[in-house]
Amino acid sequence: MSKHEVSRGGSEILRHQTSDDAAAPGVAPTDEAAASAVAALVERHCGKAETVFHELVSAFVHIDVHVVPPDPAAGDDAAWTLFTTGMSDLPMTLPDDLPAPRFAELMLRLPASWTLAGEAASEERWYWPVRWLKLLARLPHEYRTWLGDGHTIPNGDPPRPFHDGCPFVGVVIGLPTSLPDDDEVARTGDKDIHLYTPYPLHADELGLKLEQGWSVLAERLGAADVTDLIDVTRPSVAGRGRRRR
Repeated sequence: MSKHEVSRGGSEILRHQTSDDAAAPGVAPTDEAAASAVAALVERHCGKAETVFHELVSAFVHIDVHVVPPDPAAGDDAAWTLFTTGMSDLPMTLPDDLPAPRFAELMLRLPASWTLAGEAASEERWYWPVRWLKLLARLPHEYRTWLGDGHTIPNGDPPRPFHDGCPFVGVVIGLPTSLPDDDEVARTGDKDIHLYTPYPLHADELGLKLEQGWSVLAERLGAADVTDLIDVTRPSVAGRGRRRR
């Protein structure tokens, strides 16, 4: 279950606590139609997945991370695209009367130089985006909660870097920039599956969101042209727009 609080900036804070019956969870049946619809949506704009990080052991839902390789024809814009399936096998648990999406999957992009094959790919400096896609995709079902636009998830309490030398300590959920605004939803049967991106955050960016709200952080990320392509060298946007005294 999730304990609800509100930050000074008006952001909802969920402190996740494992429910009593979560010790031995089952696994929801895989929705093949939903997985195919999500894959087709991503393929339209980013290319076709050629490999998959399969889960060997699953709880609640079976999460796979699909990998679209960089397109050499894209030149400097070539990038890996990663997306999940399985998160939408179950609906997320929303507060009563909240008009938010109940089904979701996640996607992000990585530089073409990122290592996603071979023995080195298991090193945390390369693997952490895959790990976080799996963690986030399972989180709503494990804790009976939901993820949506503007939600932040820290890496621990207090937040710590994803690995030694990494500048990021958490993520904020937002809309993917590599999909057009009118094509961010995969539809199949009675499901509208929304695609979201976890944007990695510096510690002061996470603090800014909690203090001043998602609209302020979103504006600064947009002004800095931060996209769904992860850039571990990007500077923090927390100081942008600060008034002089």
